[in-house]
Amino acid sequence: MKCVKSAVINTTEMNRSKFIAHLVPISEYEGFQEKLRQEHPKANHVVYALRYMNDFDQIVENSSDDGEPKGCAGVPALNVLRGETLINCAVLIVRYFGGIKLGTGGMARAYALAVKNVVCEAVLETYEKEVVHMFETAYSEVERTLYRLKQLRITKFERNFGSSAVEWTIMASEEKIKLLSRTYK
Repeated sequence: MKCVKSAVINTTEMNRSKFIAHLVPISEYEGFQEKLRQEHPKANHVVYALRYMNDFDQIVENSSDDGEPKGCAGVPALNVLRGETLINCAVLIVRYFGGIKLGTGGMARAYALAVKNVVCEAVLETYEKEVVHMFETAYSEVERTLYRLKQLRITKFERNFGSSAVEWTIMASEEKIKLLSRTYK
């Protein structure tokens, strides 16, 4: 499975209709549809599809046609995300009607093409499940620990400076946690 590193935008035109696709990490999805509606007040539709991993290691999927004929917009977009094995991302497509009706098949192809085009532009990385790991170090080990975290590209961490030691809480892949644990054995 793959996930999106950062947001990407791509515009696809079909029969004078314009499809502006936004591929974003799932963390940026909340409220993004409303933001797009405000940015594009004359757009006819803002369709979305999303896939993410929940706390029970299950893939959750959802899509919306946003007023387009049922199954002609959100489902084709979701199918592209499935086919590309993308996870923890959402795609939102802003559609401006160009005056020529596409029909249900043409519309489904147009939305799928818009998603394929934006995925081609995206920087993808391999999905790794992250877990929380806690450990303690002496105050004299703080700089060494920060250096090791940087080496392993672990950026999600918190420190709690206690009376006798520093408590660390990190979030990283199990592989990175194993490599970090070897440092302190």
